[in-house]
Amino acid sequence: MLDIVGLLQTEKHAFTRSERALTEIVLADVEGVLKLSIVDLAAQAEVSPPTVTRFCRRLGCASYADFKVRLAQSRFVGQRYFAPSSGPSSVREIAQGVVNGIQSTIYDAFDRLDFDAIERAAESLVKSSFVLSFGSGGSSSMMAAEAEVRLFRLGLKVSSSTDHQMQMMRAASAPANAAVLAFSLSGNNFPLVRALSVAGEYGLTRIVVTRSGSAMAGQADILLPVSWRENQDILRPTPGRYAFLATLDVLAQTIAARLGPAAVASMRRIKHQLVVNRDGDDAQPLGD
Repeated sequence: MLDIVGLLQTEKHAFTRSERALTEIVLADVEGVLKLSIVDLAAQAEVSPPTVTRFCRRLGCASYADFKVRLAQSRFVGQRYFAPSSGPSSVREIAQGVVNGIQSTIYDAFDRLDFDAIERAAESLVKSSFVLSFGSGGSSSMMAAEAEVRLFRLGLKVSSSTDHQMQMMRAASAPANAAVLAFSLSGNNFPLVRALSVAGEYGLTRIVVTRSGSAMAGQADILLPVSWRENQDILRPTPGRYAFLATLDVLAQTIAARLGPAAVASMRRIKHQLVVNRDGDDAQPLGD
C-alpha cells in the first residue's frame, strides 16, 4: 500500500512550486482534502485541475480519485502520528513516564504469566540437544541474542539467529531433539512464522514468546504469551520489551533451578575466568 503522506513528507523539497503548494494543503489537513473535489483543491492551491492530475500521477496514482483512496488509507494507518498528543518535555518528566511505564509493564507481565507453560518450556529446553534462538526486528533481535546469553552460561548448547533465511536453514538442519525458542513482539513476523513451520516439519519443539492469537502463536508447541498496554505517547519507546525480558529471565532461572548442579558448575567456570582475567573479585555480574 502506497504511503501517500510519507511520500509527500520525504519528496516535497523536490517538487515544483505548484506541487509544493498542493503538498502543503494536503499535509495541513488530510481529512479536509478527502472532502474536496479536484476543482476545489486546485482553487485552494491556485493551480489548474490538470496540474492536480499531474501531481497525482507523479505520486504513482492513476487519477485524483485513486489519490484520494490512497490518501484515505494512509490517513487510517497510524492515525496517532498525524496529531500526536503533547507529552512531557523536561528530562525529569520524561524519565518519570518511562520508569513508571516499565514498572507497570513488568507488574502486568507477572500477573499474566502462564506458569505451567514456563515449566513445560523449561523442561523441554533442559532435555533438548540444542537450542535455536530466533528473533528479528529491533526488540525481537535483542531478545534472541539475550536468550543465547542467558542459556549458554547454564551449560546449554544454544545459538541465536536474526536472519530469516538462516533461521529456515538452521531449522531444517537441526539435530534430533533440538528446540526453537522464538520471539516476536508483534506476533506478525511472517518470515519467522515460515521458519517455525519448517521447524515443525522436522519435529523440533517450538517455544514461542509472543502475543496470544497471533500468527506466531499459531506455530507454538509451547506458547509463552506476553501482552502489555502500549504507550499512547508515540515518542516514548515501547515498554513491551521489558515484559519479554522479564519472561525470559523467569524462564532462564527456572531452567537453572531444574538443571541444578550442572548449571552451577558451568557458571562457576565462567565466574572463575572473569575473576582471574577481568574483575579481581566475584562481586560483578556474570558477564557484561
